[in-house]
Amino acid sequence: MNRKIFSGFALAAVFSLTACEKQLTVVNPNSGESNRVLGTPNDAEALVSTYYKRWSSGVYGALGTVEGMANNLSLQNYSSLANNCQNVHVPFSGATNFNTPGNTCAGEQSRLFSISGEVNRVASTFLARMEAGLTLGSTARDARARAWAEFLNGLSLGYVALVYDSGAVVNSKTSPEEAPAFVGYKELADSAIAALTRSIAEASKPGVTAGDGFPIPSAWLPSPTTWSTTNFIALVRSYRARIRANVARSAAERAAVDWTSVIADAQNGITADHLVTTSTTVGPDYTWRAQYDTYGLWHQMPPFFIGMADVSGSYAAWIATPLGDRGAGNNGFRMVTPDLRFPQGATRAAQNADFNIQSCQAAATACKRYFVNRPSGGDQFAGSGWAYSNYDFVRFHSWRVSGDGGSARNGNTPFMVKAEMDMLQAEGLYRANNFAAAAALVNITRTKNGLPAITAFDATSPVPGGSDCVPKVPVAPFTVIACGNLWEALKYEKRIETAYTNFSAWYLDSRGWGDLPQETPTFWAVPFGELQARGVPTSAIYGAGTGAGNAPNSFQATKSVYGW
Repeated sequence: MNRKIFSGFALAAVFSLTACEKQLTVVNPNSGESNRVLGTPNDAEALVSTYYKRWSSGVYGALGTVEGMANNLSLQNYSSLANNCQNVHVPFSGATNFNTPGNTCAGEQSRLFSISGEVNRVASTFLARMEAGLTLGSTARDARARAWAEFLNGLSLGYVALVYDSGAVVNSKTSPEEAPAFVGYKELADSAIAALTRSIAEASKPGVTAGDGFPIPSAWLPSPTTWSTTNFIALVRSYRARIRANVARSAAERAAVDWTSVIADAQNGITADHLVTTSTTVGPDYTWRAQYDTYGLWHQMPPFFIGMADVSGSYAAWIATPLGDRGAGNNGFRMVTPDLRFPQGATRAAQNADFNIQSCQAAATACKRYFVNRPSGGDQFAGSGWAYSNYDFVRFHSWRVSGDGGSARNGNTPFMVKAEMDMLQAEGLYRANNFAAAAALVNITRTKNGLPAITAFDATSPVPGGSDCVPKVPVAPFTVIACGNLWEALKYEKRIETAYTNFSAWYLDSRGWGDLPQETPTFWAVPFGELQARGVPTSAIYGAGTGAGNAPNSFQATKSVYGW
């Protein structure tokens, strides 16, 4: 057998991407036993029905992914630990996404790529069998299965496009022995969007709700949502909007996105937060989210973005201080804000009294605030002083420690929030100069969290609030701050509302908005093992970022719009 097909696109008999991962054993369709695995209706459907969980395990199911690196690079999180290569992916340090054979980040950098390729291969093999005559017994059930398989293709191709510079597209016409050539991330994204469009078409066919058709069984995508055609199509459209907008690698590419289509999908996407019922034993799970609200060295919130909520002058003083001097003397950043997603009060003691993390330890309990001011004495500062902060993200603390019934990380938690769709729609409307409509969407989360509604519908007016405006943003010469405008309010709302709700949320947005720190890598290269399997010599294997051995134009070359 041609060894190339084992480069993440084949159904291997045993997958061992990390030492601690539970192994999934399936028969390899490329081994000549496809008829046994996919030959009967029940076997075929049983196999493909498990592959949302498999896709999810590649994106969310282990610490061994690029998410920890991405969150450090985008200033959503800070950790100086070597775990999962966080400490070598700190901004302002010349961090690169290195890709040399045997590098210490190899497992993290290959996981999403390899598992997504596997999902794409399985879903496409299933569709090929159906095109060859396999039927599940009814027209409705067949359409449901095709809609599901195309959904898997869209997710798997789309997330490779979001993260990597290139990848392979497997479809129902691809031979089991074929290792397709790599294509660029834009073509990958186009293929993902096409697959999601086909999924919608299958789910929209007449009669799909008859007999054994829709809804999608809850075991396929565990959730309190009933996956009727309406709900399923809304979810598919929401993913299509996310992928279409977030694949951009620069501000210019983001501006060139088909925002008319993004607006249409976001308007017709999820109408409430998309909750997934997680399970630490059988999946899905969101392992990185579990690290975000623990005290100590795994996580703290750097002030760069959350400081924009400050009205006390702390952020102004912090911005006016040279980067290397921030946090000097192990001093954590403390702020005061009218934004009710943060603890309220003028002192650390007052903020601790306003919101104690113990108040949302119980199962299925919403935390009063999204962020907590760490109790005095709980600081464990290490690493770069500019990251020292008193604040931790705790919005999903109850799920992390108690789940829905007292068992940590077992229960309903969002993998996509409605505010993301609102802000994608708002961004498209803003870019179309429909400022009033954009502001109406931004105001949804602003006003319910204590911030005054935006009433000036243009691109220049400062947000209301005077000296207490939120957000305040650095402006030239980037040692001073000023009240942001509608655009900055939109970005602020999206950051605060989507923090830790989905994979690398701030990294993907900041990349397209031009907000990443100078010289930050804007993608990960195809993992070296995948390149070697296709015969690429070691001398031609590349990484992303600055310096020799990295792909040209693979980093944020200039300073961000905020001067960092």
